[in-house]
Amino acid sequence: MKIALFGTSADPPTTAHQGILNWLCSHYQIVAVWAADNPLKGEQTPLEHRTAMLQLAIADLGKPNLQLWKELSDRRTLITIQKAMSIWGIESDYTLVIGADLVQQISHWYESEILLQLVQLLIIPRQGYILAQEDLKILSHKGVKWAIPHLQTPAVSSTAYREGRLEGVIAPSVRDYIQRNHLYL
Repeated sequence: MKIALFGTSADPPTTAHQGILNWLCSHYQIVAVWAADNPLKGEQTPLEHRTAMLQLAIADLGKPNLQLWKELSDRRTLITIQKAMSIWGIESDYTLVIGADLVQQISHWYESEILLQLVQLLIIPRQGYILAQEDLKILSHKGVKWAIPHLQTPAVSSTAYREGRLEGVIAPSVRDYIQRNHLYL
């Protein structure tokens, strides 16, 4: 079984997140998503709010192979992968979906050598981040299987929304949740 694992800060989830999820749904049998706390990021909106917003963004897509898996969320990605393997078995084909901005960080993650042997990486290009060929060569040298999809997503980010409250960057259901809960004031 081909399984995409996509942990995201989702602070808040944007139309770019939804574009990635749509693409994943057409290429994987199961797309498991969760809101994650990134220990390398600064202050974040509480996880319960980011999880609720992500659930709304997922529901808007209406894809049967796409589901929020809160129980996969862990600050250590290796623990997440181990949880996924306990759900779907070790025989499944796991792809960890990461943004291009994380490629340089991944070798500093907890037990990254073990983690990178258990999954393939799907590296999503991000506006404003240059994916250095040297970083990709290092991954290949370590025996990591990776791919970069041909994927067009809106050139928006959660940070741009938080800083400028840009219209059209988030789904209406997420916008309504933000307003009801007085987030990003």
